[in-house]
Amino acid sequence: MRKEAIMAPKVLVFAPTGDSHKFLEQNGCEVQLGNPQWHVPGGDYEAEYISMAKGAVALAGSSMRATPTSRRVLQALPDLRIVAKATVGVDDIDIEAASELGVLVTHAPVESNWGNIAETTVMFMLSLLKGQMIQDTTIKEGGWWTEGRQGAYVGSRNSDGYKGITLGIVGLGRIGGRVAHLMRPWNINILASDPYIPEYRFLEFGVQPVDLETLLRESDVVTIHVVLNKETKHMISARQIEMMKPTSYLINTARGGAVNELDLINALEKGTIAGAALNAYEEEPLPPESPLRFMGNKVIMRPHGGSPLRTTGPEAPAGRGAGQNSQWVNNDILKALKGETPEHVFNAEALPLWLERFKGKDLFVH
Repeated sequence: MRKEAIMAPKVLVFAPTGDSHKFLEQNGCEVQLGNPQWHVPGGDYEAEYISMAKGAVALAGSSMRATPTSRRVLQALPDLRIVAKATVGVDDIDIEAASELGVLVTHAPVESNWGNIAETTVMFMLSLLKGQMIQDTTIKEGGWWTEGRQGAYVGSRNSDGYKGITLGIVGLGRIGGRVAHLMRPWNINILASDPYIPEYRFLEFGVQPVDLETLLRESDVVTIHVVLNKETKHMISARQIEMMKPTSYLINTARGGAVNELDLINALEKGTIAGAALNAYEEEPLPPESPLRFMGNKVIMRPHGGSPLRTTGPEAPAGRGAGQNSQWVNNDILKALKGETPEHVFNAEALPLWLERFKGKDLFVH
């Protein structure tokens, strides 16, 4: 008797990372790649997103804030099992809708991602405190020293009792904790504000727990490491920035929405604080007309992203082009399509309904 052909489960990769999708193709999936225009701010591509995703049982990709995976997208895909993110953050996914619909959202908090963000934060901090950008500009323009901008001494000194700068960490999770760990050998004063972690975490990282207002008033550098949700949206706005020292710096390597960008721009223009460093913005990519692009050495900027995106060379196996985070994505997708629970579930509240709908239902077996 002739066997009926098995239809390959469809995966829409809305924001590809390297050639990681090839691994899914090699393992029996039909893979469709999203439109690069979906990343362009100001566009209206939700209808096209829904149309291309029709019939998909999995969505995957890195961040895509210009065309988020909204409730409308999720509701239009009745067979969807999983949205697998190659990033730590999932703020471009409607988590509430996914959970209501029994769709799992997975993410990839791999160390190469969050650890690199911590290193970027330290780089930002040292560049700001040492006045690196302005000194670099002065030399390239034919000068030598920039008067009055030689930079700060960061660490403590035994010779004269100088205690070093005070660093304020908002959010002592993976990244905030790593920043504290990296800075401990400098013997500086480290403050941290995080109401959701146990007391031993502050002791573990050698930091002093304080409330947010105290941290803002006492720190020479304030660095933000929070997830973006209703509570943290614009948690740093005009009122909070005005609490900071006029000589202090603000670093945001978390999510753009954690800082009110217009308020930060106004503060920088007025000299409320000395400067800022950013690799997260309220709109990404940063619009060409953003005032942040024209603030010279007051602001250090990098594009949003933390992990090295590619492993190159002939030794890199197919589908592993974006590193460990893509391995997590691919493995989570294959598990979900086999009716098994993925490892890196973000919205655990969706599991009961998901298990009721999909447990044991293997799409690769007819």
